[in-house]
Amino acid sequence: MRYALALLLALAWLPARGGDGARFVQTPYTEQKVLFDFYFDDPQKIDSALYWVRSLIRPLMDSPYDMAPEFLDIKVLIHGTEIVTLAKKNYEKYRDAVERMKYYHALGVEFRVCGLAAEDYGYRLQDFQDFILLTPSAMTELAHWQLQGYAVIRPIVMEKKFSIEELR
Repeated sequence: MRYALALLLALAWLPARGGDGARFVQTPYTEQKVLFDFYFDDPQKIDSALYWVRSLIRPLMDSPYDMAPEFLDIKVLIHGTEIVTLAKKNYEKYRDAVERMKYYHALGVEFRVCGLAAEDYGYRLQDFQDFILLTPSAMTELAHWQLQGYAVIRPIVMEKKFSIEELR
C-alpha cells in the first residue's frame, strides 16, 4: 500500500507526455499592495528596476483585469545610489528615468526616499523632484509597510552579458 501511494505521488509530479507545449494560466489577480525596495550599487540600474514596476502595473491595467490605478497601491522605496537620479540638479543626466517615474506617479505610484540616505548624500527636501516623499528611514519604512500587509519586491538588476538571440 505504501509503495502504491509513493508511486502514485511520483507519477503526479511527472510532466504530461505528448502535449503541444506550455499552457497559459489566467491567474485571478485582485487588488495589489506592493512595496518595491530599490537599493542599487549603480544609479543607472534604476532604469531596469523601473521595468519591474511596469511589469506589475501593465498586466493588471490591461484586459482581462482592467484594474483602474486606484486599485493598485504601489510604493517604491529608494535608498541606494539611485537616490541621485531624483535630485533636481541631476535631471538632465537621468531624464528618462525621472520621466518614467513621473508617469508612474501620475498612475498613483508613490516614490519614497530614505531620509538617512538623503542626508548621507547631502540632499535636503528641496533638492528632490516634487513627486518625492522623504521618509525618516528605509528600514522603518520596510518594517511599517510589511506590517500593513504589503508584498515586498526587491528587483535584482544584473549586468546583461548576452543578447536574447545569443541565449536562444
